[in-house]
Amino acid sequence: MKSRLALFPLQSVVFPGEVLPLHIFEPRYKELIDDCESTGIKFGIPTYIENNLEYGTEMELIETVRRYESGARDIICKGARVFRVLEFAHNEAGKMYAGGDVEFLPDKDDASQTLKEQLLNLIFELYVHLEVPRPKIDIPNFRSYTLAHKIGLPLQQEYTLLKLTSEKERQEFLINHLTITIPILQEMNRAKQVIELNGHFRNYDPLDFQEFRLRTKN
Repeated sequence: MKSRLALFPLQSVVFPGEVLPLHIFEPRYKELIDDCESTGIKFGIPTYIENNLEYGTEMELIETVRRYESGARDIICKGARVFRVLEFAHNEAGKMYAGGDVEFLPDKDDASQTLKEQLLNLIFELYVHLEVPRPKIDIPNFRSYTLAHKIGLPLQQEYTLLKLTSEKERQEFLINHLTITIPILQEMNRAKQVIELNGHFRNYDPLDFQEFRLRTKN
């Protein structure tokens, strides 16, 4: 089923549930936020990637935090549903901002508790290797989108994640990413330790040779 949505393209991925602060200063987007405030409309942020606008996230204006004399403002908005752009218009009728016909994607909540625990354990392990504090997580309500911006996904992979319509598929996608990333990070940390120890006295593990036997040639 088609829906009409005002569009605010950005070169970034916004996930459902994400709270996004924005500084609005362009006349077309000031007009968009005026309409959000006066009529309660929502807008979409389609991701501009590889010269294309195909998928994005519906956004709801939560709060206008600050207004400037210039008409610019600081706002807080929140991601809702993922959509696919069916038709794009550079200007909505009588408006400066863009719009288009969109189709909202289904969202299947089919991940198991076991899969969620596996993903969380990998995320916690990642933060240990990064030597940064572990984020506070509402575990019962945790979803794949919750920390998707904070586990080292490049933009293209964030975009791929956004297009997946199954929570199980999304969690498996993140598990695969972390399974590849963590060993690389471990090796980088090991290399860092070797570099830092270069030229310094080191303690070596005294190996136990009691069970050692020299191989005899046939």
